[in-house]
Amino acid sequence: MPVNADGLPETAAPGDPAPPPGLVVVGRYDRLEGYGVNRPRGADSWLFTWTTGGHGRLRQGEAEARAGAGDLVVLAPGVRHEYAVEPASHSWQFWWVHCQARPSWAPWLRPYDTGDGLFVVAPTPAALHDRIDAAFRRMLADARWTGSGAPPAAAPDDRVAVAHGTAARELALSSLEEIVLLTAATARTPASPPGVDGRIRRAEALIAADPGAPHTVHSLAESVSLSPSRFAHLFTRQLGQSPMRALREARLRHAARLLESTDLSVDRVAAASGFASPFHFNRVFRTRYGVPPGAYRRGGSMVET
Repeated sequence: MPVNADGLPETAAPGDPAPPPGLVVVGRYDRLEGYGVNRPRGADSWLFTWTTGGHGRLRQGEAEARAGAGDLVVLAPGVRHEYAVEPASHSWQFWWVHCQARPSWAPWLRPYDTGDGLFVVAPTPAALHDRIDAAFRRMLADARWTGSGAPPAAAPDDRVAVAHGTAARELALSSLEEIVLLTAATARTPASPPGVDGRIRRAEALIAADPGAPHTVHSLAESVSLSPSRFAHLFTRQLGQSPMRALREARLRHAARLLESTDLSVDRVAAASGFASPFHFNRVFRTRYGVPPGAYRRGGSMVET
């Protein structure tokens, strides 16, 4: 199906719903001030946007969000929406996808619902941006696969592609699932206060990107070219907690997300989150959230962290 400059089917009139629910349509835009889309009836599909540069302004019902680099903003179907380049920004570079969201994504997005089905998953750690951009490029290529021969190589990111076949749709959705999981699992990491040393920010990003990794004071210090003693002193003084305390908090947040969104056993959640002992994991999780991991999952808790 051909699509026009807004990713709509060519037969659609302005303001009509976006692509039909069965399709996956993906593209990347670099738009200047004056670009905007207004859909009074909303869309039949979900709209996912990932900003790589500039700023956009998105409105869904009465909810509104400003999107900058590293922000995933998601619009649910059936609610009037509009989005545009923010005037003060002059431009907006962003990936976008129209599709039907997989039901398994609901618990990952739920904590970021700002009202009227507008989900703002931000900010995503800079350490993940390249991987997320690569997933979008892979999605753009896979959407063009016919199901015969090898899937195409990564496509240039200035195209729009429509996934027609079942295999192409599932491959494209799998890449989008990776993006949703990566952003939702890390976006709630508390932002550093202003004035924090760049080396400490990089160490924070390493922890946020993979809290289950076997980080130590020595390994983190080495990664930012500081001695362990200097690193620990600077980290604690600037962030108000030791590196190992920050790592434990990141691991607990990661574990809570896994409990909310997967069926992994508590022992496997503990191991995937970097806790060597399930007993220790149960104890510190209960201290942090007020309930043991199993009860947290059964209660469907969405504790803000």
